[in-house]
Amino acid sequence: MKTKTNGKLTILMIEDDHSFRQIYLDMFESEGYHVLIAEDGEKGLDLAKEKKPDLITLDIVLPGLQGFDVLKRIRSDEVTKDIPVLVATVLGTHFDVRKGFELGATDYMVKGFFGPQEVLLKIRSILT
Repeated sequence: MKTKTNGKLTILMIEDDHSFRQIYLDMFESEGYHVLIAEDGEKGLDLAKEKKPDLITLDIVLPGLQGFDVLKRIRSDEVTKDIPVLVATVLGTHFDVRKGFELGATDYMVKGFFGPQEVLLKIRSILT
C-alpha cells in the first residue's frame, strides 16, 4: 500500500552529491512527489524505517556506510524490505549492476546515461 504525505507519494533520495540532489529534488517535487533527503547511508536507513517511503533512490558511493550495505540492510529489515529501491550511481560495470540486483535493487541506473525524463518514467513504472 502506498503511503501518502498530504496526498503525495513519498520518495526518499539517499544521495550525497548536492547538484544531483537539487536537480532531482526540484523535478520530483514539480511532478507532485513528497521528497525526503538523506546525505549519507545511516541517515537514509533511519528515514526509511521512520517514514516508510513509497520509493528510495539510492546512490552507491556515499560517505560512511556505502550504498550496497544500505541496500542489504533495507532488504533485511522487516519494516523496509518491500520498499522499491532505484539505484542511481556512477558505478556502471557489469559487476556493480549485477551486485545491485543480487542485493535486491528494483532497478539500476547509471548517472549520466539517463536523462531526467527517463528517470521519471522509471519511477512512475516502479510505483504503478
